[in-house]
Amino acid sequence: MLRGLTTVTYLADDMAAAKKWYAELLGVGPYFERAFSGGRVVGPDDPGYDEANTGYLEFRVGDYQHEWGILHRRFSPHGSASDPAGVIAYWHVDDIEAAYGRLLTLGATGHEPPTPRGPGFVTAVVVDPFGNLLGIMYNAHYLQVLAAAGPDPADAAG
Repeated sequence: MLRGLTTVTYLADDMAAAKKWYAELLGVGPYFERAFSGGRVVGPDDPGYDEANTGYLEFRVGDYQHEWGILHRRFSPHGSASDPAGVIAYWHVDDIEAAYGRLLTLGATGHEPPTPRGPGFVTAVVVDPFGNLLGIMYNAHYLQVLAAAGPDPADAAG
């Protein structure tokens, strides 16, 4: 059911500082940004884009272009803690509704139901029976990377 890690999301209060710090750390700027303008979610190509209202940044990192997201803390679906917290690893699934239902059937508790995040992206989060947050995501980018990688060598061996 779990096919691969799609996005790791961290929280920040100061998005400009986070953008600068992570761009320096990773050696690359974000490839995806979203801000809020007049009740709309907009990207840098929109005339209403205002970097001061950035709500989300995303970087592609490493050999497999894993996604590293930074979400403004005010949008965290699970609140905030005084101790370091807020990281949710999202695992790609082909059918998010079915995967979410199966997790609930297995004893997980719903934390955030399937929520569209833009064309080709839907996330959901459950709390496993042990108190851990588990993120699942239908992620169009994951499928593009998988297709570009070519056939799985394990398939040929079978």
